[in-house]
Amino acid sequence: IRSKEAVLQALASTVKRDPTASDYRFQDDPYLTPKTSSEFKLFSLSQESGRNAAKYFINTYPKYFQKDYAQPHIPCLMPDTLEAQIEEVSEAALIERIGMRKVKAAVDLYDQLLQAGTSVSLDVTNQLLDLICFYGDHDPAQENVPEQRNEETAKKGRAAKASDLLKATWKEKNNAERIFALLSEPNKHSYSALIRGMVKVTDEGNFSYISFLMPCFVPLADMHMFNALITAAPEVKEKYNEKWELIVDLLKQMAEQKVRPNLLTLNAVLKALRRCGTVGKSQAFPVISEMKALSIGPLSDHYLQERSAPIQGQTDILQEVMNEVSGKSFTPQDPDDGICISLQVHELLGVGENWRLLGNDFQQNIYYARFFSLLCMMENIDVMLKWYRDLVPSVYYPSSNVMRDLLQALDTDNRLDLIPQIWKDIKQLGHANRQNLVEELLTLMAREKHNQEVQESFAECALDIKKIYDTGDRGKVLLNWTAGSLSDLISVLLAAHRRQDAWDMLKLFKTHNRVPSEELLNKFLMCVKEGGEVNQAVELVQISAGFCLPGTPKLIQRVQQEFELTEQQR
Repeated sequence: IRSKEAVLQALASTVKRDPTASDYRFQDDPYLTPKTSSEFKLFSLSQESGRNAAKYFINTYPKYFQKDYAQPHIPCLMPDTLEAQIEEVSEAALIERIGMRKVKAAVDLYDQLLQAGTSVSLDVTNQLLDLICFYGDHDPAQENVPEQRNEETAKKGRAAKASDLLKATWKEKNNAERIFALLSEPNKHSYSALIRGMVKVTDEGNFSYISFLMPCFVPLADMHMFNALITAAPEVKEKYNEKWELIVDLLKQMAEQKVRPNLLTLNAVLKALRRCGTVGKSQAFPVISEMKALSIGPLSDHYLQERSAPIQGQTDILQEVMNEVSGKSFTPQDPDDGICISLQVHELLGVGENWRLLGNDFQQNIYYARFFSLLCMMENIDVMLKWYRDLVPSVYYPSSNVMRDLLQALDTDNRLDLIPQIWKDIKQLGHANRQNLVEELLTLMAREKHNQEVQESFAECALDIKKIYDTGDRGKVLLNWTAGSLSDLISVLLAAHRRQDAWDMLKLFKTHNRVPSEELLNKFLMCVKEGGEVNQAVELVQISAGFCLPGTPKLIQRVQQEFELTEQQR
């Protein structure tokens, strides 16, 4: 039977991503389309804040939002049920409170059921244990609630911030342990919930307790419990080799009990190895190879799309792979291995719902920064620009450091003629006020001569950069002139035969208390000679003398020999 969404799904499959369009979050309001990375962050937070405020009012006053016009019904657009509907003391009421994640209310109702002589089934008790162990025996913080400020919260604001920094710990004889002790015949699920809770919400002293109970847990362990025990292994032992031996022992126990590892097992082992010092570094790649033999790995299509595994664990591995191949410590056998791995990872993001592996905006930004850095280092400029035009700015807003990597890639492939195009992107992305980036761009344009067409485009770019150095809105100075930036800009103008523009720029040395180089004045003198401007040649000598440059006598000698001077000029 065809579903109600079949037509929409068929239409959606025919549409591809438009690299020239903005992110989907901003397409409803063209006035909120970001043009820079800072605007992207600001508008994203603004939309998220508005969405959270709307959810707050909908969930706080659900009686005003009961009409549902959507066909088919869209549950996420309807108010959440915040109050329990079942009031009597029953197992059904307990299940309802567990589903609503009301930890304290669920524990109180469980105690009431036991006091009334009503037995609670093992499955429901295990659900309660899962809830308590996940949230650490207290109610979770309410999501999407705007901050409410009043006199009381203002007085306690500083104390509240301090309390947020405190990590919840696994207290002795808490509700999870108490309820577990009441079970006459706990099963694997019961043990799994308890050990996973201890590992998730624990303190330093509790690891000795885990170490004491570990031999009892292992025979009853399932995949999830083994993953939790592997995560706790580095804290149970002190020496690096002992930590690794315990991890190996747990993996052997998994094999003996025929418990198949999954992607989260690999992630747990890699995280544990990071706390094993030099032993961890030597064992990381063998572990990946062993897991790869089981078709488990960060580049496995099947496991990346595994619905049962939390996205967070997969995102960690995705970030680890990109960080590793883009870091200085990565030494592949083939120079192309790093870019091949990164391209494989990126290709997998287009499979199914693997795009969720990118995580939040912050993680996504880190991923693309690593990706573009690799492209700049290892790919030719044509391939790099193909990815650049496809992802910027529709998906990614590169930082000034990434733009510097791009300029270096243009220099390496001798494609400096593209600098004026990149300058337009630098302005649009909001990086035109980055002193180091702008100065590097000027240096690349001034370093060597090109054909006249390229030099003309460089000159227009240089004059556009000059506007950035001028005072901005409300008299704010965006950039400060340096002797190097002034010299580079004048050299670009001279190469394009823009002598008058260059002459106007030369006056800025005195205005901004900067000293021109003898090389620049000699270069300027050659251009003046080509134009036959005797007066400018004399003024150049006066400028050099005004700055007391040691090369002034030589400059005077050149002017006297190469120009026809009047007696007054001599």
